[in-house]
Amino acid sequence: MTGGRDGRPSDRPGGETLSTQPGKDRPGGHGSPAELVEQPGWRRLLAAARRSLERTGGRLDATVSLAAPTDDERLMIIGITGAHRSVAAARLSVRLSEVDEHLRAAHGAGLADVLTATAPLRNRPADLKREAVGRDAVLAVAHAGRHAGTAWYAEWLDGLRRDGTLTRVVRTGLPFEDVVRVLDALPAADEPMPAFADRVLDDTKALTAGPLRGLVLRAVAAWRQTAPPTDGEQERVLWESVGLVPDDLASQVLVLNVPATGGLVGRWLTEAAQAGVPIRVTLHQLRLAPLSMTCDEVYVCENPAVLRAATAALGAQAPPLICTEGVPSVAVHTLLRAARRAVIRWRNDFDWTGVRLTAAALQRYPSAVPWRMAATDYLPAADTGTALLGTPAGTPWDESLGESMRRTGRAVMEERLLDRLVADLRTAATG
Repeated sequence: MTGGRDGRPSDRPGGETLSTQPGKDRPGGHGSPAELVEQPGWRRLLAAARRSLERTGGRLDATVSLAAPTDDERLMIIGITGAHRSVAAARLSVRLSEVDEHLRAAHGAGLADVLTATAPLRNRPADLKREAVGRDAVLAVAHAGRHAGTAWYAEWLDGLRRDGTLTRVVRTGLPFEDVVRVLDALPAADEPMPAFADRVLDDTKALTAGPLRGLVLRAVAAWRQTAPPTDGEQERVLWESVGLVPDDLASQVLVLNVPATGGLVGRWLTEAAQAGVPIRVTLHQLRLAPLSMTCDEVYVCENPAVLRAATAALGAQAPPLICTEGVPSVAVHTLLRAARRAVIRWRNDFDWTGVRLTAAALQRYPSAVPWRMAATDYLPAADTGTALLGTPAGTPWDESLGESMRRTGRAVMEERLLDRLVADLRTAATG
């Protein structure tokens, strides 16, 4: 004798019977719809039903399966389908339409009603369509930006698409037009970040934290062909590379023998130069009073090791030397603007970032010339250099340098040229 779907007792092979007595722990129990999700016989079945309905947009013509069913689950499916299922079955399946019909008869609520009693049902197809429309809208905003059409901007947007960031932007409702508005206003003119954020977004703290800041930083990193920042110092350098000053005390410049006039800082610089003592000056200090460097030429290096070697070898006799310590800070550029018409002899490491920085400096400062940045300086030290990583860059002041770097695939740091660099400084001091 086989039982019907009304939950009445039925004789089953093996002596199985389904009870009609209420109770949430019995497979055929009549607890409230909300309680069903916690019943042993229903828990996994309803979870599988939820996944199916959300995936299909609520369709009941699908079938769900339970692997390694428990006895409660097996008896429940027997009660739903009216068909015997062997205790040895490794997997049991049931149509959602049958589950829906059973629930309506036993509880007066359909499958969707039972599931939504504990949590809303998502309509994933509709969600996907809505997100696709949202991504298209975000991209339309992006493509209207001032930098649209540039390689770095396309690279940035492609990265946002590939890793799902655009979808997260749509889901969270982040105003992407604010991101584009910030990028459209960059580069700035060495502007304090709160003032810039207030001018562009009417919120002084808009760029201090949160997803907006992260998206802009990621874009600037693509713009400057560098990795996204991983600490506060890298963030500061990146912001300053597009003319924003997060902290005028953190923005600093390391100098040796740079005489100047102009207020307190001018006196500090001059006295330090007379003593041959390196000095570190902040952007805040440089802005206290108009400054003017009283020298005809100034050397610029990237690594403090060069400045340290010059201090040890030449002391107060060393010519004016400024150390950028990597990407030049706003403080570096502020001090160099005080050089007026002095010749700026500029150099960086022989890696792709270094040659980009040199190219940018030669373009920024009309009086700048390369210092030991030719292929003839690079090649003698390139035989055992470290691997040259990153995207190749042009070397317009010496095309053969870029060709040599691509051919050898080696980077040469300034420290390997210390003897020659100190010799140049000695010659300048005695000449």
